[in-house]
Amino acid sequence: MKITNSDTTNHPENNEELFFSSLRAADWSEFYGQENVKKSLLIAIQAAKERNEALDHILLYGPPGLGKTTLSHLVSKELGTNLKVTSGTALSKAGDLAAILTSLEDGDVLFIDEIHRLPKAVEETLYPAMEDFALDIVIGKGPSARTIRLDLPKFTLIGATTRFGLLAGPFRDRFGMVFRLKYYTPEVLSTIVNQASQKLKVTLTEKASLGIAKRSRGTPRIALKLLKRVRDWTQVKNGQTKIDLPEVEEALEVFAIDEYGLNEHDRNLLTQIITKHNGGPVGLTTLAATISEDTLTIEEVIEPYLIQIGFLKRTPKGRVVTEKAKKHLKSLGF
Repeated sequence: MKITNSDTTNHPENNEELFFSSLRAADWSEFYGQENVKKSLLIAIQAAKERNEALDHILLYGPPGLGKTTLSHLVSKELGTNLKVTSGTALSKAGDLAAILTSLEDGDVLFIDEIHRLPKAVEETLYPAMEDFALDIVIGKGPSARTIRLDLPKFTLIGATTRFGLLAGPFRDRFGMVFRLKYYTPEVLSTIVNQASQKLKVTLTEKASLGIAKRSRGTPRIALKLLKRVRDWTQVKNGQTKIDLPEVEEALEVFAIDEYGLNEHDRNLLTQIITKHNGGPVGLTTLAATISEDTLTIEEVIEPYLIQIGFLKRTPKGRVVTEKAKKHLKSLGF
């Protein structure tokens, strides 16, 4: 399988991307969680291979860090075809998309991350490409302009998005398979952390891996970040590669990550609502001004997990901090 990344924002020189790439599941047996999605994909892939047809287009949506990119790699590997990787922000005009589509071969997989950020003109160029495997090109301008249709190889588009609602209805309908990725349980995350620790050549006790998992906000990417932080801290502090729960707790306390996985930004949002807005309700714009953060970051990065664990509520009148959150903050001395 050949992998081509046409998005310069994810350049191989990015150390963090290299780190996560090195820990990415290499086959289906290493990909834990999302069982229904895995089963559905494997059945669809087997059926497509038996019929010698291109796999239906796939749309993956859900919070960031749940494995959308990894799944695209595994699908391409299972098909035995090449994978082309790009993002919605990298395709600024229809010509960018046309250059990629015409470079594909039969059966190849095109993965577009942040597909909700595609410009409207680029999105509409995808419609005939997805439905008819053809590209409509306009030649000339004004009254003399004409359209020619260029046949494309039969490819599979995998789109990934964290904002499913921003995709136009006609666009969503062109995907044959649509899957929502869910947060992971601590038990599954513990398995993922253990697997990664072996690749990093560190030894984790069962309590240590579960301790990291419980602070990972249900997200594998965060679990791997925390594992890296704990590994670095243990190495510098103790000069060892064996990690137990006390090391996890001490390391993550240094990084201000509490037992629920909340960081300083999370706790600041909650405490500001409590101290300056009597616990809410408070509107999104007002809240953004209060904590000096943009509304998009609040909606997409900070709020989802706080709502998931019952620390924050969205009401018609605004955001409200729950009693559960107040009790937790009080136990931490806030």
